[in-house]
Formats: sequence, structure tokens, C-alpha cells
Amino acid sequence: MYRHLREAWKRPDDSYVGEVMKSRAILWRKQPSIVRVEKPTRLDRARSLGYKAKKGFVVVRTRVRRGGRRKIRPVLGRRQKRMGVKKFTPAKSKRLIAEERAARKYPNLEVLNSYWAWQDGQYKWFEIVMVDPSHPAIRSDKDVGWVAGNR
Repeated sequence: MYRHLREAWKRPDDSYVGEVMKSRAILWRKQPSIVRVEKPTRLDRARSLGYKAKKGFVVVRTRVRRGGRRKIRPVLGRRQKRMGVKKFTPAKSKRLIAEERAARKYPNLEVLNSYWAWQDGQYKWFEIVMVDPSHPAIRSDKDVGWVAGNR
């Protein structure tokens, strides 16, 4: 089953995923930028990154604005070449920005990993797999117990 999901997500426009996600993106645009979701949109990807369907695991969908970042144009004292306004790339990726925003919204949870969920002309959505380190199910889990400090 996971193999078929992975193949469908490789080329979303050619498979059923494209139509489903276009209609979902319309709903996602109206929602807040950070939303806790019941189940991951891409179950195969979430499972490969450590998600398990049990208590202590949380999936959060985060919306980030697309496009590059513009620096404010300096008012005085430089020639155009040295202003550094165009072709300025930030040190952080959109995915890292999404993870940081989710971590700020849920301070009691730890970010385990994240993956791309969808994008349109204006936004990119990432789903972040988060873990509650104080939950007993996480503390006793052999795969993610290290988050709680159990070694």
C-alpha cells in the first residue's frame, strides 16, 4: 500500500492526488497558518520519518509564503551593484521556517521531522511530525524514546 502511495505522490498531476489536493488547497487557504491535523496527508512519508499512530505523536500542518525574500533597498551611500537587493537568498529554507513556527506554537512538543504536503502559487504547506517528550508512550518507545532523554 505504501509503495502505491509513494508512486502517486511522485507525480501528483498524473495521478488522483492532483485533483484531490487542489480542492483541499482551497480549504487550507481559509484555515489558520498553523493547524493541528488528525492524520497525516501523506501517510507513507510520515511513517518513513518516524510517525506512529499512537498517543504522544502530533501532526501539524504549517503554511509558509512562497517566493524569495526581498531586502529593503538602502537609501544612501552605495552603487547599485553593491546594494544587495536582488538575488538575495535567506540562510533558512521554507521547511525550516515552517518547523520553527510550529515549535513556537507548541512549546511542549519536540519537532521530529517534516515533509512537503502541497503548494500553490502563493503558499507552501508542510506537515511537521511532533512528539510529546513527557508522554509515557513516548518515553517507553524504543524508536523515539531518545527525545525524552532515555538512552
